[in-house]
Amino acid sequence: MKCPFCGFEESKVVDSRPTDEGARIRRRRECLKCEKRFTTYEIIETLPIIVIKKDSSRQQFDRDKLVNGLLRACEKRPVSIQTIEKAVDDIEMQLQNSLDREVKSEKIGELAMEKLKEIDEVAYVRFASVYRRFQDVSTFMEELNTLLKK
Repeated sequence: MKCPFCGFEESKVVDSRPTDEGARIRRRRECLKCEKRFTTYEIIETLPIIVIKKDSSRQQFDRDKLVNGLLRACEKRPVSIQTIEKAVDDIEMQLQNSLDREVKSEKIGELAMEKLKEIDEVAYVRFASVYRRFQDVSTFMEELNTLLKK
């Protein structure tokens, strides 16, 4: 780490502690040449995920949109906000861990439906009815029958 005072490129870490709930690490350093102290912050670098929409437009992944969609599906259901946050964390982690930097919105919708199926079946059917754009009662019943078979 380059000293901001003298430009020397070697320093020692005097103190290190996590900040922002572990998202960053604060390091107190001392220059080995001029002996002045300075602070650095270390953060995990994440690459942005680009979502390819149905109309082929692209936009950056928005976690809040996913949270809001799951909240609407779980409205008036016995599902805690912590459960929804955990589901979104899991989906986001899956997307980050994949080697794809661009993901189709359909993939995100499918991941969300998988999570909702585990969490609450009524919320799953609500989400699926909007996501899959059920046109009539028969397509809705087909999805319910598939769910009941499993």
